[in-house]
Amino acid sequence: MAPLGRAAKRLLNARSPPDRGRPADGQSRRRTVAPPPSAGLDSPAMKTLLIVWHSRTGGAEAMAAAAARGAAEEPQARVRLVAAEAAAAADLLEADGYLFAAPENLAALSGEMKAFFDRNYYAVLDHLQGRPYASLICAGSDGAGAARQIARIATGWRLRAAAEPLIICTRAQTPETILAPKTLSAEELGRCAELGQALAAGLALGVF
Repeated sequence: MAPLGRAAKRLLNARSPPDRGRPADGQSRRRTVAPPPSAGLDSPAMKTLLIVWHSRTGGAEAMAAAAARGAAEEPQARVRLVAAEAAAAADLLEADGYLFAAPENLAALSGEMKAFFDRNYYAVLDHLQGRPYASLICAGSDGAGAARQIARIATGWRLRAAAEPLIICTRAQTPETILAPKTLSAEELGRCAELGQALAAGLALGVF
């Protein structure tokens, strides 16, 4: 296992065991982040972390990609990065844990991410109980509204929150800055990577 960052260690130290395992195949708009060569893809202990993302101006996409890079440090985790418009019920059913990354638009979850939840909600209802999840929100000034929406949906699925929502505020307040492409700092992306790493490690260790 790759050395954990301090934030990842704090998250794992706050949790306690056990869980499940199942891998998935990549398709169009779906990307599997390959684990290190030593991982052994057919290992029965391999866990799958599904990262579902939507982004309008690049911020949430960068957060999801950073989390995937962090999670890929865990040899016993398979990381799947799937765009919200392509994510299906099968992707959810085949994963052991989840990370949802999206922007907040007008104090609410972005429409495409909400459509992902709407489209798949009943198809997986009563089949995901107890699995861990976390959320990444890229917001202009708040992010709490989008985080609450994800939490309510996750509660309906009976998922378990593995961490507090990670909200990054870009401070974009004018029409021009709101619509402009977003560039996040190395420190902000590092926090996303640490969360991804902690989730993957927690799945591999049976902490979640």
